[in-house]
Amino acid sequence: MSAQPSRASHVLKDIEEAIETEVEMQPLPQTVSSQSTAMRVLLGLSLVMIAFNLRPLFSSASALLPEIRSGLGLSPLGASLLTTLPVVCLGAFSPLAPRLAQRFGPERTLLGMIFLLALGTALRGFSSIPLLFLGTAVAGACIAVGNVLLPGLVKRDFSDRAALMTGAYTMALCAGAASAAGLTLPIEHTFGGSTQAALAIWAVPAVIVGLIWLPQVLARNSGAKQSGKRVEGLWRDRLAWNVTLFMGLQSALAYCVFGWLVPILRERGLDGITAGGIVSLSVMVQAASCLVVPHIAVHGRDQRIINVTLCAFAVVALLGLLFAPLGSVWVWAVLQGIGQGGLIAVAMMAIVLRSRDSHVAAHLSGMAQCVGYLLAAIGPLVVGTIRGVTGSFAWCAVLFVLLGLGAAYNGWKAGRATHVNARTLDA
Repeated sequence: MSAQPSRASHVLKDIEEAIETEVEMQPLPQTVSSQSTAMRVLLGLSLVMIAFNLRPLFSSASALLPEIRSGLGLSPLGASLLTTLPVVCLGAFSPLAPRLAQRFGPERTLLGMIFLLALGTALRGFSSIPLLFLGTAVAGACIAVGNVLLPGLVKRDFSDRAALMTGAYTMALCAGAASAAGLTLPIEHTFGGSTQAALAIWAVPAVIVGLIWLPQVLARNSGAKQSGKRVEGLWRDRLAWNVTLFMGLQSALAYCVFGWLVPILRERGLDGITAGGIVSLSVMVQAASCLVVPHIAVHGRDQRIINVTLCAFAVVALLGLLFAPLGSVWVWAVLQGIGQGGLIAVAMMAIVLRSRDSHVAAHLSGMAQCVGYLLAAIGPLVVGTIRGVTGSFAWCAVLFVLLGLGAAYNGWKAGRATHVNARTLDA
C-alpha cells in the first residue's frame, strides 16, 4: 500500500519538472510596436488556422463510429478506447511542449507539429486497426503540443489583444470540430462509402496550414535560446490547481460531446447525417460563443459568475439532448453550444488572465492541459462504459451533472481577479 503513493509522487514530480523546464518564448526580431499591421494580421491568422486543425481528429471519428466498428470489427471497448485515446494523449504529451519549444523555438515546434498531425491523420486512412490507433495517438500527441504553445504565443505577441485572439483561436477550434462533425459523413458518401477516405481527408487542411506557416518560420529564423529562465511555485498554488481542474472538467464535457453526441442522437432514432448536422450546429454555435464570451468576461470585475452560468447552460442542454423530445433537439444543441463554447473560451482566458507574464502562461498552460486532459479522458471513457454496461446512454446524465458541478466549483475559484503565486526567475 505504501509503494503506490510513493510511485504517484514520483510521477507527479517528473511531470512538474517537465513542465517547469524552461520555455524561452523569444520575442520576434521586431517588437510588437514596430511590426507592420500586415505582419501582425498574418501571424494572427496563422495561429487561428493552426487552431482549426486541432479538433477534426475527434469529431470525424465520432461521426463515423458505427461505420468504423462494423467495417473493422471494432468491439465496444475498442470504440471507447478510440474516443478516449486522443484525449489521453493531450494530457500525456503536454509536458513535452515546453522542452520542444526550448530546444527548437515555439514557431518551429508548431511547424513540426502541423506536419506530423497531417501524417497521423492520414494513417487513419488505412484499413487497419493498429494504424487507426497509431495515427490517432500521433495526431493526439501533436494536438497536445499545439494546445500548450498557443496561449503562450498569444500572451507574448498579442497581450494587447488577448481577448480578441483567445476568442479567435478558440472559435477556430470549434469551427474545426464542427466542420468535421458535419462534413465527414457527406464526404464518406462522396467517396463511395469509404470510411478510410473520410477520415484521412482531414490531413489536407493541416498540410495547407503547414505550407502557409513554413515561410513565416524561416523568415523569423526563430531558434530558441537557452536564457535560463525558470518558473517556481506553480504546482503548489491553489489557484493554479483551480484553473487546471476547471480546464479538465469542462474539457471532459466537451469531449463527451465530440466523442459521443452523434452516437447518442443516432441511438435516439436520428439518421447519421441529421445527427452529424445537429452536432455541427452545436459546435458552430460554440465557435460564435468563443468569440463573444471573452469580451464579456474581461469587462466584468472577475469571471466567477460567467464561469458558473456557462457550466449550467452546458449541463442542462446536455440533459435536454438526452431526454427531451426529438423535435426540440435543435434548440438544446444551440444552448449546449453557447454553454460549451463559452466554457472553452473562459478556460483558455483563465490561463492568460491568471498569469503575470508569458513564461508563467506557458507553464500554466502546460500544467492545465497535462493534468486537465488526463482528467478529461475519463469523460468519454465512462460514457462508453455506461453504454456498454447498461445498454443505454440515459445514465450518462449522472456523469454530466457531476462533471458540471465540479467545473462550476473550480470555475468560481479560477474566476477570481488575482494571479497565480508563481515567479519567473533566472536560473
